[in-house]
Amino acid sequence: MRVVFAGTPDFAAAALRGLLAAGHQVVAVYSQPDRPAGRGRKLAASPVKQVALDAGLPVYQPESLKTPEAQAELAALAPDVMVVAAYGLILPPAVLAIPRLGCLNIHASLLPRWRGAAPIQRAIAAGDTETGITIMQMDRGLDTGAMLLKVATPIAPGDTGGSLHDRLAELGSHAIVDALARLADGSLTAEPQDDSLACYAHKLAKEEGHIDWRRPAADIARQVRAFNPWPGSYAELDGQRIRIHEAQPLPGDDSQPPGRVLDRQRSGIDVACGEGVLRITQLQLPGARAQSPADLINGGKPVLLPGQELH
Repeated sequence: MRVVFAGTPDFAAAALRGLLAAGHQVVAVYSQPDRPAGRGRKLAASPVKQVALDAGLPVYQPESLKTPEAQAELAALAPDVMVVAAYGLILPPAVLAIPRLGCLNIHASLLPRWRGAAPIQRAIAAGDTETGITIMQMDRGLDTGAMLLKVATPIAPGDTGGSLHDRLAELGSHAIVDALARLADGSLTAEPQDDSLACYAHKLAKEEGHIDWRRPAADIARQVRAFNPWPGSYAELDGQRIRIHEAQPLPGDDSQPPGRVLDRQRSGIDVACGEGVLRITQLQLPGARAQSPADLINGGKPVLLPGQELH
């Protein structure tokens, strides 16, 4: 089949590499326009574009697929199917109708749970014990199309947004290869989604990383895992931002004000929460690298001492 691939970040790049390794005829790749990146803010190719260039594939980077020109350009490629993964641009109905076999999306959740932009992080933050990949037939809605293939994976207690992202990216690359093989031989069965079971994974915002110590310690610990590496979790101490990379919930006395540092040991820094205690096991001070509480104590800095208040 003639495949057109559309995607932008690392998650999508894994799928493109999988398609190429399986020998699929990828006739063109779509990715978002180059964006400024790094300290110099120079224009940088997306991970998907880089994979495509390395493979010698033509790359298209329209600002939108809503224009007649962009749609005519895609139609001229005569794709049998369009594979989409974290592309970042809306596919209007006219585009969905161009490929002979439609547009297949690689979505990082077990639909209909966690439709939307941030399914990986939302699943961890919500305390889900399982997630996965859904290959779906795209329609006009947001992740509402019929499900063609689902692959599940457990969410381990130590999973972060980063570790789960990488595992799902690999699962997605295998799932789309399997789905295209079954699409070709006619063995795929479309299953409509049950809208009553749907929930929405809102796009992440940097401000969400600010810890609300009035919440239960278990919720905060899941937030820390979910938002690692981005947008990260942080608290304010005397006007300075302290980033918290790793933490675990503990039972504790709820009589202390939320945000108060209760103890500082080499094994962790305990902070009172609305319910229970959060033990911080890796943190980052302004202008410094991530470090353990033992490193912090060895450095002799008078921060995160018992009695201090985090906000």
